[in-house]
Amino acid sequence: MEQLASYVAGGWVEGTGKKATLVNATTEAPMAEASSEGVDFGAAYAHARDVGGPALRAMTFKERGARLRAFSKLLHASRDELMGLGIANAGNTRSDAKFDVDGAAMTLAAYADVADELGETHLLVDGEPINLGRSSKLTGQHVWLPLQGVAVHVNAFNFPAWGLAEKAAVALLAGVPVISKPATSTALMAHRIMRLAVEQDILPRGALAFVAGGTGDLLSRLGGQDVLAFTGSGSTGALFRGLANVGSQSVRVNVEADSLNAAILGPDAEPGSETFDLFVKDVARDVTQKAGQKCTAIRRVFVPTSRLEAVREALVDRLTSAKVGDPSRDDVQVGPVATKKQQEDVLAGIQRFAAAGAKIVVGGGLPAEPLGVEKGRGFFVAPTLLECASLSAVPLVHEHEVFGPCTTLLPYDDTASMIAAVRAGGGGLVSSAYSDDKAFVRELFLGVASALGRLVLGNEKIAAGAIPPGTVMASLVHGGPGRAGGGEELGGLRGLSLYLQRTALQGYGPLVASLVADGKKIG
Repeated sequence: MEQLASYVAGGWVEGTGKKATLVNATTEAPMAEASSEGVDFGAAYAHARDVGGPALRAMTFKERGARLRAFSKLLHASRDELMGLGIANAGNTRSDAKFDVDGAAMTLAAYADVADELGETHLLVDGEPINLGRSSKLTGQHVWLPLQGVAVHVNAFNFPAWGLAEKAAVALLAGVPVISKPATSTALMAHRIMRLAVEQDILPRGALAFVAGGTGDLLSRLGGQDVLAFTGSGSTGALFRGLANVGSQSVRVNVEADSLNAAILGPDAEPGSETFDLFVKDVARDVTQKAGQKCTAIRRVFVPTSRLEAVREALVDRLTSAKVGDPSRDDVQVGPVATKKQQEDVLAGIQRFAAAGAKIVVGGGLPAEPLGVEKGRGFFVAPTLLECASLSAVPLVHEHEVFGPCTTLLPYDDTASMIAAVRAGGGGLVSSAYSDDKAFVRELFLGVASALGRLVLGNEKIAAGAIPPGTVMASLVHGGPGRAGGGEELGGLRGLSLYLQRTALQGYGPLVASLVADGKKIG
């Protein structure tokens, strides 16, 4: 059985003590073991800060971008091998695994493009100089420079490739070294990516470290020049924020957590229209893709009462026709969830909703006979559609996220009450609206945008080429307020701000100008 090792302080270290077992999500057969016990996290942190940091800061933005582009090409060249690990260890279908690996490669390439725009400089100049007195002798100028610490990235189980790449791309381009820790249960793909990066000498020494297993005492070592970026449950995010050193030393923390994302059908969208069909397609995709294990998946489906029957019928048709089974098969659209615990949590969540008054329209339990799977094996959950009698009939659907192949229909009679219900989710990563009525879209936009990190607008004009709301875009911010964690990642240049310090230079105008002369002006 493969033993996953950590890559820290410039070398591979195999953990000791009790090890976690990684399994095939379809067959439940053991695939690998991992532990970080015995890893010297003090040495790991110091090596990243004192070796990786100076090496990255010595490079220009364009030079760092060249390394990101090489990393992107490496993932693309290795995609079949990586996808195979996603199919086995994470239960992904081939399409789902491709979504993960290609998303990782494209994000790295996108930030390589940003680096080309920034060019051969180490410094970003924020805006124009500011005259501080009656003459031009006294000037102020804002500048951005990289923090001289370490970025610790704690990633979720659902996107082992994309999760690693989307965080690392931004930090490395900013000039901050990374210690990346994937969720242990699905770490095989991330571990292989790290192996490939080390073998191909993609990054400067110390720029990227990797932890297979727990974080040990690593987080307690972070200080005011460091960054902690986390994707996962809200409760764990709150725990990280509450660490004594995080508070006392003002460690920068970015959290992407729970999200009760919504899809909203406008009253004008008639069955059979392009807008209606786009809505149904996006909702069904988010139930089945990655077996519903996406932080951006649609959890609440708001439909006008007059369209409820048509939407229900269309979704039932799509969900019942989606084949569940061995994700390595070409005829399967829905694989298992990642772990036995995840399966138990999803099934329990569905039953909580049902007990609270939600009607199970389709699914709700184990699939009858997953294709190509030994009876009783695999962490499968049938694609599930729930329905509530009204927006307020089951308050639990606005409070709890079932992180699996499950979504809930919610009928509405007026726009104002629907907006209030969307906001009752407590803050989200993304929601989507489907309407060709500009007045409706404007009212919705003004009502919900402050509760969201991203709002996707679907209509007949873009139906043929629309990008699904569940796709995270490197050029747009990813994150959201409240329940969603209050964080913000990506967004092109905007993402760099998490890893840079903005400093105001104040003094003799010509001197200030000379100090920033080689910088790239932004903003």
